[in-house]
Amino acid sequence: MTFNGTWKVDRSENYDKFMEQMGVNVVKRKLAAHDNLKITLEQTGDKFHVKESSTFRTLEIDFTLGVAFEYTLADGTEMQGSWVMEGDMLKGTFTRKDNGKVLTTTRTIVGGELVQSYNYEGVDAKRIFKKE
Repeated sequence: MTFNGTWKVDRSENYDKFMEQMGVNVVKRKLAAHDNLKITLEQTGDKFHVKESSTFRTLEIDFTLGVAFEYTLADGTEMQGSWVMEGDMLKGTFTRKDNGKVLTTTRTIVGGELVQSYNYEGVDAKRIFKKE
């Protein structure tokens, strides 16, 4: 599938402002800017296996498109939501357990790069990954 492979973060756009809007403290934001995040995606039909590894943690997630699951961000924020496919784009909608606010995120392949976009409370950000 299109998303299959291991992707390493190459650059970010407006990521610090996004994390600030999410309520991440300045120390964690500085660390996150240099997390060396790698995402390994394996898609089989409507099922995904995702491995996220960074300087701070390694996490493995299995999910099925359209089925809600729980997820904890690196800063400890607990979320619940699901991913769906919209054309060639993976779209995730997640609700924070602490305040009920919604984080939307998308993953698309653009020019051979994985572009992960985020929106939270009107603040947009992107992280761009290159295939390893």
